[in-house]
Amino acid sequence: MWSVLWAAVRSKAPYVTFPVAFVVGLVGSQLEWFLRGDPPATAQDEKSISELREDRKLREIAGEDLTKVVSLKDKLEFAPRAVLNRNRPEKS
Repeated sequence: MWSVLWAAVRSKAPYVTFPVAFVVGLVGSQLEWFLRGDPPATAQDEKSISELREDRKLREIAGEDLTKVVSLKDKLEFAPRAVLNRNRPEKS
């Protein structure tokens, strides 16, 4: 008798499992929506990383005078460091 019962359960398992999984997924989705609130912004509303970086750079340089730069003669770090500093002039 047990073998007939297990065979019936085994053959009808998809018909029982799918509705149970569907209900669990639906309840979980509704619970997540309730806890999180509004869904996140769509991809069209979000800016890409490069656009965010460009906006940040523009905000940083908005108040600066870009014509005032350090002369390369005053700046000794523009050249790579030579081996054992042989070819590099000493700082005074």
